[in-house]
Amino acid sequence: MSDTRRRVKVYTLNEDRQWDDRGTGHVSSTYVERLKGISLLVRAESDGSLLLESKISPNTAYQKQQDTLIVWSEAENYDLALSFQEKAGCDEIWEKICQVQGKDPSLEITQDPIDESEEERFEEMPETSHLVELPACELARLEEIADLVTSVLSSPIRREKLALALMSEGYIKKLLQLFRTCEDQDNREGLHHLYEIVRGVLFLNKATLFEVMFSDDCIMDVVGCLEYDPALVQPKRHREFLTKTAKFKEVIPITDSELRQKIHQTYRVQYIQDIILPTPSVFEENFLSTLTSFIFFNKVEIVSMLQEDEKFLTEVFAQLTDEATEEGKRRELVNFFKEFCAFSQTLQPQNRDAFFKTLANLGILPALEIIMGMDDLQVRAAATDIFSYLVEFSPSMVREFVMQEPQQADDDDVLLINLVIKQMICDSDPELGGAVQLMGLLRTLIDPENMLAPTNKTEKTEFLSFFYKYCMHVLTAPLLANTAEERKDLPEETTKVNPVCPDNFQTAQLLALILELLTFCVEHHTYHIKNYIMNKDLLRRVLVLMNSKHTFLALCALRFMRRIIGLKDEYYNRYIIKGNLFEPVINALLDNGTRYNLLNSAIIELFEFIKVEDIKSLIAHIVDNFYKALESIEYVQTFKGLKGRYEQEKDRQSRGLSRYRRDARSLEDDEEMWFNEDEDEDEAEAAVEKRVDEEFPETYGKYMGTKKGAANGNNSASNKPASSASPASPIGSSGKAAAALPSTPVVKTGLVGLVDYPDDEDEDDEEEEDEEEDMSPRKRPRLGS
Repeated sequence: MSDTRRRVKVYTLNEDRQWDDRGTGHVSSTYVERLKGISLLVRAESDGSLLLESKISPNTAYQKQQDTLIVWSEAENYDLALSFQEKAGCDEIWEKICQVQGKDPSLEITQDPIDESEEERFEEMPETSHLVELPACELARLEEIADLVTSVLSSPIRREKLALALMSEGYIKKLLQLFRTCEDQDNREGLHHLYEIVRGVLFLNKATLFEVMFSDDCIMDVVGCLEYDPALVQPKRHREFLTKTAKFKEVIPITDSELRQKIHQTYRVQYIQDIILPTPSVFEENFLSTLTSFIFFNKVEIVSMLQEDEKFLTEVFAQLTDEATEEGKRRELVNFFKEFCAFSQTLQPQNRDAFFKTLANLGILPALEIIMGMDDLQVRAAATDIFSYLVEFSPSMVREFVMQEPQQADDDDVLLINLVIKQMICDSDPELGGAVQLMGLLRTLIDPENMLAPTNKTEKTEFLSFFYKYCMHVLTAPLLANTAEERKDLPEETTKVNPVCPDNFQTAQLLALILELLTFCVEHHTYHIKNYIMNKDLLRRVLVLMNSKHTFLALCALRFMRRIIGLKDEYYNRYIIKGNLFEPVINALLDNGTRYNLLNSAIIELFEFIKVEDIKSLIAHIVDNFYKALESIEYVQTFKGLKGRYEQEKDRQSRGLSRYRRDARSLEDDEEMWFNEDEDEDEAEAAVEKRVDEEFPETYGKYMGTKKGAANGNNSASNKPASSASPASPIGSSGKAAAALPSTPVVKTGLVGLVDYPDDEDEDDEEEEDEEEDMSPRKRPRLGS
């Protein structure tokens, strides 16, 4: 048998009775040695991997639905479906299946499997029990029919036999005629039996029966039967709801009668599944899998038919963007598009891509820009849902559109992204559900990770420049409005101005969302956010929120600072030092007292990070200015560790400077020894020792003079960097780090050797450890009272 390859989508039914997409590939039917039989193979079109390998068993029940669908069960509660791109491919694979099973390809269903236990049970029964004989369709025998339908549900083979019997005799329509008779006579007992019968027929899970029951002339009678649940005192009025309350609104007249019928059918069947039928038990969940499939593929067909009708969609867009369109009509059009986009999620990926490209070409984004600026909350909410579908489909498409807007509009407020930001800020929901959704969309749009399309390598730079120029001020406006700047014109001794801090819970939630987005920017954007923070002094404004009574908001502000420090960027570090921006953080720690909570842990983690990463400029600033206030905190060793790092760096600086001076003298000695190389080695060593004794006072004096000059130059500002970095020292101390430290080097008064031997370093380190306990570095705490 030759391979026949057709493009298909593989679906499996999950526990929630929803079809999961397993991938697109090409199907073939071929003999598989391992499985000992003809099998269906689907290989992924992307990489050729095996998506499906299923042996065509003689007893497996396959169903052909809607010309392009084959559905079957591999095992209990495991249903599979192949959705074909072309009808011809579906017909060809269906013929192969029927050929293996010895069935007529004109049928749309094959046998259900019979397990061994059932085979044994049937062998023990009389021959006539293999057949399901339906009682005559009469009022007097309704109870008998109901018992029969209920009894076969536990047996797959008997369900199949009953389904065939119901189809062959036109039994469904006869039952529905009895329903009308019982209802006319108000025969409640008969109506209760009909409820059990119709419910049982639905649980037979057969697409051929559904096609009869859900046809135009039968579906309302099926709904009527399901109104008379014996458990209810009074019947429900589902038909009244479907015919009178639920109105079908044609925003644009649909001329295709088949499409209109399909829309009506899908809505009513969805209503039966979601509203009328009770939630299935664990044992009944798989009974309605075909009903779920029926709805799913109906939606696919509706979207495809609408998409192909270009005249219809063009008219919809024309009315949507027409200023003369009435508000009520516009609301219906937006809701239609929302449902349309929701249905499109059932499409295969390539069809879904074509669908959204069609909408983009018709002008969906300019239309959204118009309706998101309207006052109607329902319209804006529906527009937000449509916008989310578009962002999820193609962030680049949305970015390309918004970057062209400033060329066409003079007012930044009407830009699409600014409309989205304003809708997020003005969300009236106390829980800010809409704002959270919009914040997620904004984060997707400004995420550099999805700006890596090879076709447009400048997209990241261009879009971020656009966003920071036209949109960032709108995003940060609530933050700046709710945080009053501290007065910079007052002397340091003056009590700081109490900042305005929002106590309203909804405002606090909004600010937390904005801070979350800004924190994302710090992590993923480079100079754009850095320039914005520096120019707007944004971190100072954010840290005002450390005073908030809402701990979650204070933690958001702290997280923002933590991300900045986590970058270990000296530009940021100098900005923090110059603005004394650790003060609000340390105040929050001290105000928190002895409470061991998340705020306490988060602040300590910030300082622990600085200590572990040895960020020298920040360590020096913290110890110089705040150690007096922090030295009493002993339940963690973080602050003592910071002081230890600080003193260790001071000692490194002092050693580096002194060794630099010694090395300069050593060079002179080496030069003189080169001229005296003819002298005896012992005499040369004696000469060197003598010069050390004679010249040491001069060397020491020069060094002390340099030290005093450096100290006099720095004692006016303890937290400013040294005016010049010391030359590289032989022990490898960083010139940059040394320049960042404000403290005066500490000098040991012991003898200084001319040559620096490795063993001397160990001795020096031991002496330094002994002296660290006695040294007390200068501190200038500037905490507000």
